[in-house]
Amino acid sequence: KTNQEVPDDEGAVIRCALESLALKYRQVLERLEGLSGHKTEVIHIVGGGSQNELLNQFAADACHRPVVAGPIEATALGNVLVQARTAGEIGSLADLRAIVRESASVRHYEPQNSAAWDDAYARFVTLPAIA
Repeated sequence: KTNQEVPDDEGAVIRCALESLALKYRQVLERLEGLSGHKTEVIHIVGGGSQNELLNQFAADACHRPVVAGPIEATALGNVLVQARTAGEIGSLADLRAIVRESASVRHYEPQNSAAWDDAYARFVTLPAIA
């Protein structure tokens, strides 16, 4: 359908999947920014997917945005903290965010080599299944 070569080994298949995800992140980010009129300065990736260092770097590169990855257990942590706030144990949203910062580790990724990703994105958005 798109006349692209099929990757010939497991590593190439995985890289293709990760690159496709990063390019799709950019496409969705651009659409969301267009709809909201607001530029997203930092991309936060949480949960299990935040453990994939290569995908996190690809996302930063493709989207031209810093990525903050983590916490890994974001859903459970958020659930407990919202319940604590509802019970009056945490005073404000700022307090809640401070607890997250102090109790969970995150990794930071800065965009690099974004020009190569711009070329890939220009091709990506012309693919029949994507456009």
